[in-house]
Amino acid sequence: MNDILLQLGKNPQARRLVKTLGLPLPMPQSLTRARGPMEERPLHDYEIAVGGYSRPLGEGSEGEAAEDSALIPVLAETLAKAGATALVASGGVVIPPAFEQAGDAWGRPPRALILDGLPDKLRLDALVFDATQIVDAAGLRAIYEFFHPLIRSLRKCGRVVVIGREPALSTSPEIAAVQGALDGFVRSLGKEIGKGGSTANLIYLGEEAEAWLPGPLRFLLSKRSAFVSGQPVHVSAPMEGDPAADPAEIPWTRPLEGKVALVTGAARGIGRATAKLLADEGAHVVCLDRPGDDELLSSAAREIGGTPLLVDVSDVDAPTTIATFLKDNFDGVDIVIHNAGVTRDKTLARMKADKWDQAVAINLDALVRITEALLEGVVREGGRIIALSSIAGIAGNLGQTNYSTTKAGVIGYVRRLADELADSGITVNAVAPGFIETRLTAAIPVVIREVGRRLSSLGQGGLPRDIGDALTFLSTPGAQGITGNVLRVCGQSFVGA
Repeated sequence: MNDILLQLGKNPQARRLVKTLGLPLPMPQSLTRARGPMEERPLHDYEIAVGGYSRPLGEGSEGEAAEDSALIPVLAETLAKAGATALVASGGVVIPPAFEQAGDAWGRPPRALILDGLPDKLRLDALVFDATQIVDAAGLRAIYEFFHPLIRSLRKCGRVVVIGREPALSTSPEIAAVQGALDGFVRSLGKEIGKGGSTANLIYLGEEAEAWLPGPLRFLLSKRSAFVSGQPVHVSAPMEGDPAADPAEIPWTRPLEGKVALVTGAARGIGRATAKLLADEGAHVVCLDRPGDDELLSSAAREIGGTPLLVDVSDVDAPTTIATFLKDNFDGVDIVIHNAGVTRDKTLARMKADKWDQAVAINLDALVRITEALLEGVVREGGRIIALSSIAGIAGNLGQTNYSTTKAGVIGYVRRLADELADSGITVNAVAPGFIETRLTAAIPVVIREVGRRLSSLGQGGLPRDIGDALTFLSTPGAQGITGNVLRVCGQSFVGA
């Protein structure tokens, strides 16, 4: 069902009328989403302001030289290679040599950005801030000094990305405090800029993880992250012996060429959208759904040149059937996306035991059993396992004790399994959707549906493609540094953590 207020918001005259009359109607900004497969230059002609905090050497006495961040070369090359022009914020006109070199190499010469003398009509597509060197509370002032003069220059549907260090790996409680503070800043800023369709996200880097920054940075700055906001993404360096590709050799176009992907629940909605996106990036997709959806599933598979597989995931023989099929026909699988799931909503006092059992069997038990079977020599080295959780699994939901239980269980499973598989190069993550416009949400009573749409910073529901874009990104080589994460794709829902 169409979002009437979102459609009205696309009409400039309607927006002006609502504002003039002072009507209490939210007019969400239509989001700019990606079209077509991934590109070599997803940030083509973007103008991105780049700032950061430089820690003084030694004890930080006045007049001492500043220690350059280890991220400068990575940021410079990533932005230029993706097609963006860096506007480097500084107190003077000196631009770090790494930005000059990257700009020359890719024809994107950087420009100096003087924060106390900004042009009146400055318009920016994104703001990127390197906070990795902030080690005390005083250093947080640099965040204010960068964003305060620039935030009004951010275009509609713009992007903000802050990069910090993993607080849990800090060498002192004070450093953990200031790095943890970045989370609160980003979440709050996301709520301030969301009405304009803009997003704010945070990347936490682990030890020696700089080389794996380009993938998540490109994703969060691109149109493919339109419904991701207020989220921390944790990036770690793959373990020694990990067969992952050299980060310098990551393919940005057709990144899944030659890969085999399994998508459960692929007949419709999020599963179908995801299968198409994976195929667009070069994967051969095995589309799995229950036998009752044979016609829909066959259509979905034909549309993308994939292979249909009719299996009820809750059947006792399903793990063996799926594993055997993948091994016999493709000699294994590279990407496993657990999308199949059901809702059986009732308050606990009115819920029959069979409704509880169905939700647990399909949403959690089947996922665990199938994964365990596929890990017996079917999932290849460097593979991907991605499961669908839900905001309900994070925050709980009235009338969904069974569903919320299973989706919280998915989160626990993913985090523990990621640790177990760390030395194999197999990454394990979860995606937690918020309110997504599907046939299920279309059946919700109108008042509840409207509330669900508006309870986020972006003030609207997401599309199946939004979830598919996140799942597809996590399937690519560029996401090798991301494992054990739960990525919310919810428009920064006000529900949950």
